[in-house]
Amino acid sequence: MEVLSYLIPISLILGAIGLLAFVYTVRSNQYDDPEGDARRILSNDWDDRPKP
Repeated sequence: MEVLSYLIPISLILGAIGLLAFVYTVRSNQYDDPEGDARRILSNDWDDRPKP
């Protein structure tokens, strides 16, 4: 049972780090263009095979 006294604070700290990382990515506008990738995949300009 004394293991829980170590595991609970560690899990709370890791959860807080994950939450802070998520908030940082939202505030730095990394999710601004959700439709850009959807349109880019349909374009012929971005092909897997390089042009000679």
